[in-house]
This record gives sequence, C-alpha cells and structure tokens, in this order.
Amino acid sequence: METQLPNFSVLNQDNSKLFEQSPAAAPLSDGLKLPETLAQHAAFSRVFQAGKLTFGLIAPFKGYADSPFPELHDFAGLAQAAEQSGFAALWLRDVPFYDPNFGDTGQIYDPFVTAGYLAAQTRRIAIGTAGIVTPLREPLHVAKAAASIDALSDGRFLLGMSSGDRPVEYPAFAQNFDNRAERFREAWAIIDTATREPFPRRSSEHYGTLSGNIDMLPKPQSVLPKIAIGRARQDLAWLANTPDAWIWHGVDPQQVGKIINTINELGDGQTWKPFGYANFVDLAENPAEPVRLLHNIFLRGGAQRLAEHWQAQREQGLAHVTINLKPTRRPAKEVLQELSETVLPAFV
Repeated sequence: METQLPNFSVLNQDNSKLFEQSPAAAPLSDGLKLPETLAQHAAFSRVFQAGKLTFGLIAPFKGYADSPFPELHDFAGLAQAAEQSGFAALWLRDVPFYDPNFGDTGQIYDPFVTAGYLAAQTRRIAIGTAGIVTPLREPLHVAKAAASIDALSDGRFLLGMSSGDRPVEYPAFAQNFDNRAERFREAWAIIDTATREPFPRRSSEHYGTLSGNIDMLPKPQSVLPKIAIGRARQDLAWLANTPDAWIWHGVDPQQVGKIINTINELGDGQTWKPFGYANFVDLAENPAEPVRLLHNIFLRGGAQRLAEHWQAQREQGLAHVTINLKPTRRPAKEVLQELSETVLPAFV
C-alpha cells in the first residue's frame, strides 16, 4: 500500500552552497548563551537546552499514511500521552485549505484555537506553532492571539512563523506570493513591537501604523519566544540574529554542523541561537531496522537505529527535532510508548 505523503517538491532545493565556507568540524558554540529572559522561560528552556537534543511532536501526533485527513477522535488523549512520555513540545501547523496537490491537511483545526485547547488539556509541555504563515494573516491579530495563549497557558507558548510555501493559497487571501519575504519580515517586526512595547509605535509598508495612542493587551508574562520555521526566504544573517531559534526542514544531516557554524559566525558572538529540523518518521516494528532517509526529511527505521541517528545529530549541535508521524501505520499510542522507552531515554 502506497503511503500518502505531502508533496516534497518545495523541499527539493540544493542549499549546500550556502555553507561551503563553513568548517565541517563540530559546531563552535562554546561560550554562547541564551538571553536570560529565554533561559528562564519555561517553554523555551524546556525545548532548547545547550548541549542537548529534545523532541517535539507535530499534530495530530499520529500516523495517517493513507489519507490527507487525520482522524482526530483521540487528539487530546495523544497530546496528554506525549506529555507523559517526556516529549518537549507539541507543534501545530497553519494549513488553512485542503490543497490536493499538497496532500496534507495537518491537524485540520486552526492552530491558535487548537493551541488554546491543548493548553487546557495539558500542564507542562510546550505548545508551539510550526509555523503561522504571517503573510496570510494580519500581524496584530497574530500578536493578540499569541499573547493570549501565552497568558492562558501560563507561559508555555512558542510562536513559530513562516512565509508559506503553497502559492495556491495566496489568491484566496488576495495576497501577493512574490513579496512574501518582505511581508514576513515586516509582520515579524510588528508582532515583536506590539507584544513587547507599551503603547507601541511602528509604521509599515504592507500593514498598518501604530502611533503610540493605543496599547495591545495582554502582554506576555516575560517574553514571547519567536521561532523562524523554514528558511522563510530570509538571508542567513537575518536568521542568525533576529529569531530566538530556527527550525528548518529538508536538511542534509551532514550539513548540520556547517549550518550551526554559519549561524554562529553571522551572529553577535554572544547569543546562542538553537537550530532544529523536522522529520517525517515511519517507525518500523523491528527496533533494529536500519534508518533510511528520503528527501532529507522522511525517515524510516527501528527505534534503536533512529536513536543512534539522532545521537549523531546531537553531536553536530542539533537542538530539537520535530517528529511528524504521518507515514506511520502503527497504532499511535504504541508508537509513542516505543519512542518514549527506546529513543527519549538516550537524550536525557
């Protein structure tokens, strides 16, 4: 039976030349630290820990290999099981439409509504978006929703944002696909200003103007962590200095050390910028089945071999893996249990 996977064509990009000048040795992260606000942030410090590799699950936290549409009757229960199993984060995607060419509807529900729901169903696990397509949303609404979830979840929310990679969605929102990179940066800046500054002031080309005469509430309890999801069509200097962390996809495992060295070289020389990536995972029943990698994102293998694969990535400096179980046909709770018993303990 053929596994129904999303269209990987958007990932088939050769990014190797971006890192040709970076050394292949272990990443040079010694002496770099998180800002104190992030080091003390419950969710961010749970997901990103210097020298460690943590794991998150992408909703709906289960396999649906033969369909674009997951069955969601056990959605809350699986989120709770993931928390109990020791996963660091639950990640929600922003997929507003069913696009048959793409072939995946994510968790179907709106990510902000779902984040609020999961905040009420869990107690400790971080809840993040991977990622909100900011060029298709009003940034002040994103800021309001993110700050609200931060408050209602007791500071467990991570705002991941992306530029979007499906051109078919843009006409439905009357938006220009070609200028999404500029609007992504502009929206990011507006969200940062509105959630951080009292009575904020900021003008923009593609959005509105904040004149300092109104304020947005609530404000985050301490800081609202903001994570770049995907390349977002940004240059590496922006990625090295603006987001609090970066989670990519389609990453050649052999390039991880070079990517992290490049981020460090382009950064301020003081701040640690955690780097992670996404994997589709098909967990084999035989725990010793060797790992196979397709398109630098689709992994199939046994739990023992996956643990070994990710241990090698940890040595390269990888900080977080977001696991999408869509290709897995095994029962969800069985998969979570095996990952919690065989994979996660190797990274404590």
